[in-house]
Formats: sequence, structure tokens, C-alpha cells
Amino acid sequence: MIDDDRDAAPAPEATPPAPKRRPLLLTDSPLGRRLTLPAALLLAIASGLLAVLAFPPYGAWPLAAVSVAGFGAAVHRRRLRGGLGVGFVYGMAFFLPLLAWSSTQVGQWPWLFLCALEALGMGLLGMFLAACSRLIDTRRWTLAPLTGVAWVAEEALRSRQPFGGFPWGNLAFSQAEAPTAAAIWLGGAPFLSFLVALSGGLLLAAGFALAGHIYGSQASPRGHCNGPQEAPSGPRAAGLRKAAAFTAAAALTALAPLALPLDATAPDGDTVNVAVVQGNVPRLGLSFNEQRRAVLDNHVQATKDLAAAVNAGRAERPDLVMWPENASDIDPLANDDAYDLISEAATAIGAPIVLGGIVHNDDGTRSNMTIVWDPEDGPVYMYSKRHPVPFAEYVPYKGFFSTVAGWIDPRMSEGLDSVAGFEHGQNAGIVEVGDHTIAGLICFEIAFDAETRDSVRDGAQLMAVGTNNATFDVNEAEQQLAMVALRSIEHGRDGLMASTVGVSAFTDHAGEVSQATEFNTAAVIQSDLTLSDRSTPASTVGILPEAVLTGAALVALACAILINLKHRRSQT
Repeated sequence: MIDDDRDAAPAPEATPPAPKRRPLLLTDSPLGRRLTLPAALLLAIASGLLAVLAFPPYGAWPLAAVSVAGFGAAVHRRRLRGGLGVGFVYGMAFFLPLLAWSSTQVGQWPWLFLCALEALGMGLLGMFLAACSRLIDTRRWTLAPLTGVAWVAEEALRSRQPFGGFPWGNLAFSQAEAPTAAAIWLGGAPFLSFLVALSGGLLLAAGFALAGHIYGSQASPRGHCNGPQEAPSGPRAAGLRKAAAFTAAAALTALAPLALPLDATAPDGDTVNVAVVQGNVPRLGLSFNEQRRAVLDNHVQATKDLAAAVNAGRAERPDLVMWPENASDIDPLANDDAYDLISEAATAIGAPIVLGGIVHNDDGTRSNMTIVWDPEDGPVYMYSKRHPVPFAEYVPYKGFFSTVAGWIDPRMSEGLDSVAGFEHGQNAGIVEVGDHTIAGLICFEIAFDAETRDSVRDGAQLMAVGTNNATFDVNEAEQQLAMVALRSIEHGRDGLMASTVGVSAFTDHAGEVSQATEFNTAAVIQSDLTLSDRSTPASTVGILPEAVLTGAALVALACAILINLKHRRSQT
């Protein structure tokens, strides 16, 4: 008999295995679970944008710490190249909108180049934190302080290199309206940045603890994505308590500086009445020479109008008048008309004028100067800007960069060839105005710790900054004013910012801003300011906090490398 199975039930076919679902949020790595690359990139972009909102004109200062936490989560447990890439993406998401004002006149290519250089620093920070992942996982108490010192080290590098550095966007400068701001009085801008990053590290620790509460053992440093695993209720509750404790510690870190005695070094010297003249600039369409002359005329006329108000009893006669940077782009020492106009204004007001001007040197170079113009003796004191801006006021390696720029866009090369080539000033950072001494800071010099600190140590009794914001926008002006307010706290000085177009304002030793002008308007503001010869802790210790914190970052990195090497040897 032949077996016939035609009527038998068909044998079941083998079911193919279900395809593995690609994880959307978390994935395994040699160090444990980490964010998938798409999730890390999205978090980096979101965190970079949050950081922008912490700075003026938005001023949502708590978001700076939140951004630090997001950045730390995005690079944690990544390889070095992953940390570099994710950090760079964070940097571009942050700096492109923060520095958008730099593209208003010079175009998109210089803006992109500047942002890419700045973002590279964030990429190096991402590499640093990625390299320290195993150290953080094995010693979780290191997370917050390591985050703090790593950010200080990155900002120290970016504030100095390349081409003298550019510290715009340092965490400290987002805190002008925050309770944390008082910390700058104690240890300077690097210490303030450390506290902000420390708060961010504490928030990240809270996030890790909260993840442990939600996901249980999956949140362990050695956990894997093998599906949900229920953790005992005890550890889950402990994770929630830890998250709350870390969050409270972050809030306490932000609020603790309120206890610092800023009034202990409040100005206690003579009172001087200072008038700031914001002459504004003409509308677009004038030729370059007419523009320069019109700007000078505006400041002369505004000073004469103030003199008329003084003579009529409607205003107090100032002890000094402050004009902004580039108030006289026509060399007043070489041009008789400019010399006479400024002299007329000084004579009319009966007080010295401190003005910004471009001076042609005997060797054919030019200098960006702050000049003291006496009503009787004319120019009696000059300060030359010590930190000119690369690619705007001078071009390093001009032949090389002009050639490269020509490959990208011939207009860029032409722009570089037209850069004035200002000399680096070698003078002290002060301006002597009669018996008074004020800071000689010009424009972006207020962003640099050393230039600001040196001006105070050289004897500056007021924190005075002359600036030209006509080629930027109101966002840049407000970011710069925040720096002036913070520097006033840092060194216990009343201060002022005089701008061609705004924002001009006064600041006091506690960082309060008064009489801030509108942007792109003509204005004259006047206030009594108190001189000071006192030193704050930050003025006294100088670079020491930054050096100690940066040194601690390097020690932590060395320890992390040793731990990584030891682990690698144990696996072979």
C-alpha cells in the first residue's frame, strides 16, 4: 500500500523570525545604554537652541543649566568621534542664532566661519565628556563637578584660541539677570560659568536618577535593551528621591550667590556726573566719507544741545562727556575740520569729552583710539585698543586667508583686503580724565577677562565701554550690555556703555541697568556715578579660579584615560 497524504493536514510552515526593531531612543554600547545617534543629535540641537534663549534679548537664564544637562546626556557613553560630532552639532545650533547679528553687514560666509570655529570648541568639549563616561559611571559623584570644570576648560580655550579667541557665548554672560550673577564678584566669569555648568551637571544627575526610577534596572550603567525589566519598588523610590535631591541642589547652587556681600566693596569715592552721547548714524545711502562726517556731526550737535540745556538750567553740567567708539572715524589729529568740531563741542559743554576715533600713525598703520579731549588743551590722552577683532580690524596671515576667501567668493577676498589693519595697543587699559581714571575698553574688549581685569588693576575707577553697534543689531547690543553689567559686579564699579546707535546705559556695582536707550535713535543720558578704588575678591585673585578649575579638568581627563586603558587591558 502506498501512503497517500493528500487528505492529511498540511504541515505548518516555519515562521520567519520577526525583524529586530531599531531602537528609537536608547541603544546598547560597550559602556552600557546610551541615546541612539538620531536621538543624541536631536537633543544636541534642542539643547543648543535652549542655550540661545538664556542670553539677551530673551534672558531665560535657567535654560543655560538645562542646556548643559542636555548636552551632557547627548554625548554620554559615545565614542570620541561621536562626542566630537554631537558637540559640534550642539555648537552650531547654539552659535548660528546667537551670532546671527555678525552676518548683517559682512555676509553669510564670515558668519558661518565664525560659528564653525566656535562650535569646534563645543566639539572638543563633547570629546572630553565622552572620554570621561566610564569615570562618571563608576564614580557617579563626579558627574556634576566634572561637568563644571570641563565647561570652564572649554571656555578658557575658546577665549584665547584661535587668533586671540572669542568668548562670546560663555555661560557666565547669560546670567546678568540671574541670582547666580553675584558669583562673578567672588571668582570672576570663569567661576560663574562653573556654577552654571555645575547646576547643569546636577540636573543631568537628576535625569539619570529619574531614568532609574522609570526604567528600573535598564537605567543601570551596565543595563542593556532587552526589554522592560521591573525593578524592586525600593530602588525605584530611591531613584525618585535622588532626582529630587539633585534638582534641589541645582536650585540651591543658582540661589546661593545671593548671600554674597556685594556691598562690602561698593564704590565709596567721589561722585562724578557723566553724560553719554548716542549720536546715531544716518540712513543707508550716504557714501562712506559722508557717513563718517555725518556721524561726527551728530555727536557734536547732540553735545552742543546738551550745553544749551545746561546753560538754560534744564540739565546739570557734566564732569565728563562720553562719546562712543568711531564717533570720529575721520582722524581728528590729522583733519583740521574734525579737530575744530570736537574742540567746539568740548568748549560749549565746558567738560572733557572722551571719544572714540581712528588715528593714522606715522608708520602708515592705524589705531582704534579712545581720546580725551580737553576744552582748553584739545587731545591730552589716548588709549589704543589692545585686542582688535581678527578679520574685522586686522587680518592674521592675510595673504593665505585672502587667497582662500577668493576661492569661496571673490567678494570675501575684496573684503579682507579692505580691512584697516589696526595695530594692537601696548598701553595700560585706562583713560585719564583730569583727576579721574576710567576704563579704556573699546567694544568687544569687555568680553575678555584679562583686558577688563587689567584696566581695574591699572587704576580704572569706572567701568566705561565705548562701542559701535551700527553694523550689528539690537540683540548684539543687549548681549554686550549684559557683559558690562556683569563686569560692574565683578569689579565693584559703576559703569556705562556708550554706543553710536544703542543700546547705551549706566550700570551700578550690583549689575542694575538704568537709562537704557532705544536702538537706532539719537539720545543723551546723564547720571551721577561713584568712583571706586576698592578691589573685589575677583579683582584680587585674577586668573587663579580659572587656572585651578582648568587644571582640575585636565586631572579628571587624565584619570579618565587611565581608567579607560585599565579597562581595555582587562578585556584582552
